[in-house]
Amino acid sequence: MHCELRPSRHPSPTWPEARQLAFDCAVPLAPVDVPLRLAAGHTLTRDVAALQKLPHYDSSAMDGWAINGDGPWRLTNHEPFLYPGSASVIATGGQVPSGAQSILRKESGRIHQNAGGGLLLRLNDSAKEGEPGPGQHIRPAGEEAAAGEVLIRAGTILNPGHIALAAVAGHDSLQVQPRPVVGIVLTGSEVVTAGVPDPGQVRDTFGPQLGTVIAMLGGTPAGPVRIGDTYTEWLTALGGSKAFPGGTPDVTITTGGTGRSETDHFRAAVAALGGRLLLDGIAMRPGHPAVLAALPDGRFVVGLPGNPLAAMMALTTIGAPLLEALGGRQLSAVGQSTSAADIDPCPGRTRLIPCRFIEGLAFPASHTGPGMMRGLARADGVMAVPPGGVQSGEPVPVLPLPWTQSNETIVVGAVPKTSF
Repeated sequence: MHCELRPSRHPSPTWPEARQLAFDCAVPLAPVDVPLRLAAGHTLTRDVAALQKLPHYDSSAMDGWAINGDGPWRLTNHEPFLYPGSASVIATGGQVPSGAQSILRKESGRIHQNAGGGLLLRLNDSAKEGEPGPGQHIRPAGEEAAAGEVLIRAGTILNPGHIALAAVAGHDSLQVQPRPVVGIVLTGSEVVTAGVPDPGQVRDTFGPQLGTVIAMLGGTPAGPVRIGDTYTEWLTALGGSKAFPGGTPDVTITTGGTGRSETDHFRAAVAALGGRLLLDGIAMRPGHPAVLAALPDGRFVVGLPGNPLAAMMALTTIGAPLLEALGGRQLSAVGQSTSAADIDPCPGRTRLIPCRFIEGLAFPASHTGPGMMRGLARADGVMAVPPGGVQSGEPVPVLPLPWTQSNETIVVGAVPKTSF
């Protein structure tokens, strides 16, 4: 596989440097309290403890009768104290009255009327020997947890089971690490959103999928907002609140406009808003014209190239680490696989090539030009081929795609810096 050489305007950060820079430029967003129904999937930032004993009262594990003493038992009508020789009806989960020694299962008792008209409870023929034993079928208060006991540790990614446990423990909300809100700005007056494009037009490849990818990377997508190619539209879109009525996003991701032609306004709009460029180009292919900027109010702007594959590689390179940092996560590790092909050197640039993993080998996909999506659609991951190239059978750095995060072929671990 060959590399097209192009002169560089100035040295750009390497691919590993760009990933690290995008991660290091941000700090985790402040924790927030969210209602239980919205907490699943978030990372807990404060321990969850039981606000009282669990359960907080002695309860019955069976439908039947709470009893005191030996039978037969005189049936009472839910009196607050159960005296010896008496019983009261109880349902599963019901509070065991004071004085009760055990629970007799409904299947093991029968009611009959005595000569005086009172109701008596006796064991029936289905009762087991020794039934009911002391404390049988009573769930004592505090059986699951003592008051103040920690039930869920900070750092846990919350699942529905955790949410139910927090509710049982008496909580209405939980403190979690918020997901960064990511505003999506889709640009280009030549872009059409439906049907077959005419010559000079291009079909929108970002709108149907970019929000999904952002969610997979740990962000909350907002938008998308569609603009043309004028400077005024760019300035309004990056301004934040006017473009996104739901609130100013933590990160804005734009598509296109990162070149240096008269219709590319990313840098001018950022400068007009008082921002600064943290990264302007990356020594990689495709995706070299990616840009990362910071605005004075703490927001970040990620400029993706207009070509779809180049944009996805740029998003994986700088967008993913930025969202990891804002979301309080660690920078995802670069894995390693074995190359199944010879890939020529590309001096000064890392080549990002979608690949398939077959029998423990990484096979570079075909149809992987900057504007192509066919190769990516069939890929399992991305080979990060160092500038010196790689030979068949040699190890090569790899990253999973956001929708293929788990792959046994990828060996996660540090890749020597000399590889780049």
